[in-house]
Amino acid sequence: MRHLLTHTKEKPYVCDTCYKGFSQKTHLSRHIWTHTKEKPHVCDICSKSFSQKYHLRQHLATHTKEKPYVCNICNKAFPRKSSLEHHLWTHSKERPHTCGECNKGFTVKSKLRLHLLTHCKEKPYVNNMCSEAFVPQFYLEVILPAKEKPHACEICGKGFHRKATLRQHMLIHTEEKAHVCDVCSKAFSQQGNLMQHLLTHTNEKPHVCDICSKGFSQKLHLRRHMLSHTKEKPHLCNLCSKEFTQKAHLRRHLATHTKEKPYACSKCNKNFSQKSDLRRHLYKRKVSCGPHVQEEAVEED
Repeated sequence: MRHLLTHTKEKPYVCDTCYKGFSQKTHLSRHIWTHTKEKPHVCDICSKSFSQKYHLRQHLATHTKEKPYVCNICNKAFPRKSSLEHHLWTHSKERPHTCGECNKGFTVKSKLRLHLLTHCKEKPYVNNMCSEAFVPQFYLEVILPAKEKPHACEICGKGFHRKATLRQHMLIHTEEKAHVCDVCSKAFSQQGNLMQHLLTHTNEKPHVCDICSKGFSQKLHLRRHMLSHTKEKPHLCNLCSKEFTQKAHLRRHLATHTKEKPYACSKCNKNFSQKSDLRRHLYKRKVSCGPHVQEEAVEED
């Protein structure tokens, strides 16, 4: 019965939070974890947790360096079954993924997604209808996960799971910074950012790496550091399958596909695809215009 639903396209199991439909109850259960943030599957080696058992299995391969999926044609090995499947199309002349606009065929679905962007003349954050017409799931699930993050910022289009998080984010646009450091008077829009900043004054590094004993002021920095030991790259681009150690690097990379420039200078209205480019621009303005021009703070998301 479950298999038959894949043919009928019927999706009787619906998420109460975002109303997304699924053909199987187990798929709905997995999806619900994206809302609850529950990660019951824990790695015995580094204690990293995952919402799905499949993701844990993929992660374990980064520790063992095991590559169980071997190409029968050229003997190249891969840690993931999906990577092998993508690779096999390089040997085949078959192009099963066809563009509905121009009938051009592609070996891999990710390449079709990239091609679809050439037909879409509107930028995804400007006109949602364009993305809906050409790539209904791509923009919704990858670039603008509106169903997963129903609370969207009216200024920059960024989505959030919770309304409270959206309210915190809005402070970045209003430039309201109510949380002030008692040591250096630097102001922050969010209390969490102030608490993290205070550790730079105390030199306290409570988060210690179990492998090399290096200390970090923030848990996030320790997590990033751990990837240097495991060589794990958990953040995968759904367009070209390129992997990254950090989520910020993936976001930066996605901008190369979308040509989106969400970071704007409030002084000259120039737009940038990366936050670091905006910071560099603000610094140049400060130098060229003299010390009376204050550099704008660009907070982390």
